Amino acid sequence: MSIDVTGLTKTYGDFVALDDVNVSLPTGQLTALLGPSGGGKSTLLRIIAGLDTADTGTVSIEGMDATRLPPQKRNVGFVFQHYAVFKHMTVAKNVAFGLEIRKRPKDEVAARVDELLKLVHLSQFAHRLPSQLSGGQRQRMALARALAVEPTVLLLDEPFGALDAKVRKELRDWLRRLHDEVAVTTVFVTHDQEEALEVADEIVVINEGRVEQVGSPDQLYDEPANDFVMGFLGEVTTLGGLTLRPHDIEVATSPYTAGAIEGSVHRMLRIGFEVRLSVLTVDGEDASVVLTRTHARSLGLVEGATVWLTPATGAAMVPSMQSSLAG
Repeated sequence: MSIDVTGLTKTYGDFVALDDVNVSLPTGQLTALLGPSGGGKSTLLRIIAGLDTADTGTVSIEGMDATRLPPQKRNVGFVFQHYAVFKHMTVAKNVAFGLEIRKRPKDEVAARVDELLKLVHLSQFAHRLPSQLSGGQRQRMALARALAVEPTVLLLDEPFGALDAKVRKELRDWLRRLHDEVAVTTVFVTHDQEEALEVADEIVVINEGRVEQVGSPDQLYDEPANDFVMGFLGEVTTLGGLTLRPHDIEVATSPYTAGAIEGSVHRMLRIGFEVRLSVLTVDGEDASVVLTRTHARSLGLVEGATVWLTPATGAAMVPSMQSSLAG
């Protein structure tokens, strides 16, 4: 169900964790809260869950004012980075716990646990202890436990942060498929740009307690609202006072395009199929450019070569911070 946050502010002494945050998280979508460490993502998630309280502002879930409701009355499932499992209980007992304390009938609990373990591909591990599972399996168990009570909202706080890169990738794919099957409104915190771009329907970029931009992965990558969003969502460089992505720069060996900026290649580095150039322009900028190996060879590029650079058609660009300050 939809979550509406209005005028949310939270401080810890002199530190402003959230600064008048206003955001609406749509029903049924998988929304990522993305930003650098300490930017306010987890604080916002904890306030939505009822695990923390804001100084000012309101939280509405399903159209109901949940600002003062305790966590157990918000009907949200919460999964932490560290699984917080009951170590002495089997996988099945861990998943059943929330249902049992709600006094659900035993046959109903057993059927629900069986359904969820199949959903997260852990049926064969039902009678194992958490210590006998891998990190990825424990995280899937934690998700099954959160889903057991049929929450209207599922909140995930950096759920894959403690796992290695290969397992993170596998679980990202799995989470996207799971969300599509279960269709519960899901919000997850991450500082991993690739994770957010790959998994989320919508991304909320948060920095220093403020919302910088909200949009789909394509919107944020192709139409960044400012210099921060552009830089946080991928590698950037500057050319002609603009911030743009290195792969969005066209390279020519003659000045056939009006407005092209002249420069000299002072470094070439090949990494697999890519060639990365450092070009010192006549304006004193050190522009980074990424080409395919084939393209670089077709241009006959070598260190010391004179080239002309122009932004590619349709490139995402914003005024660079340096040029904005200078202006």
